[in-house]
Amino acid sequence: MGQISLQPIYPNQTLKMPSSEESFIPPWVHPDLPKLLKLEKSAEAFASRAMSLVSLPAGSLFARITTAIPAPKKAYTSVQVSEKEHIELKSDLVYINHSCEPSLIFDMERYEVRVVEDRDLKAGEPLTFFYPSTEWDMAQPFECTCGADGGKCKGLIKGAKDMDMTVLKEYYLNPHIVKLLEKDHQIGA
Repeated sequence: MGQISLQPIYPNQTLKMPSSEESFIPPWVHPDLPKLLKLEKSAEAFASRAMSLVSLPAGSLFARITTAIPAPKKAYTSVQVSEKEHIELKSDLVYINHSCEPSLIFDMERYEVRVVEDRDLKAGEPLTFFYPSTEWDMAQPFECTCGADGGKCKGLIKGAKDMDMTVLKEYYLNPHIVKLLEKDHQIGA
C-alpha cells in the first residue's frame, strides 16, 4: 500500500501501513503494559528485569512503542532508531534487558516490539532483546551474563560495529544497523 505520514511518534519517522493480511493497531493506541509484563526490581545495579505475563506465538506483536521521546544524547537507557538518533522509551519497556538468545526484537522502523521469529514467548519468561540489533555503539559496553545455552553468549557487548558479521547474521538487525554495517564494510574494504 505504500507509505503514509501520520502524526509521528518521533521526528522524521514515517509509519508504514501493513499489508492487508496483517492486523493493524493504530499507532496512537497505547499498549496496556501492566497486562503484558511484570517488573522484577532489584537493588543491585542493572539487575531489574521485565517478565512476560502473556504467551504469544513466534513473530507476533508484543507491544507498540508509543511513549518515546527524543534522547538528547546516547545513554544506557536509550534505544537507537536511526543512524544518528536515539530515543528514551519512557515506559516499562526500558526494563527489557539484553540477551544473546532474545525473546523479543525491537523493530525501530515500525516502533514495535515483537516476539522473535524462531520460537514462541511463554508467560513467566524474561523479556529480552539483542542490544546490537538497535545499537551501533553502546554508551556503556558490558560483559554479558545472559547465560545463553550452548556457548551462544557473546561476552563483551559493545554494539554492532564491534561484532563479527558472522555473529550479527544470526540476529534480526534494524535497517539503520544494516546501513551502518554496509558503510563500515565499504570503507574497510
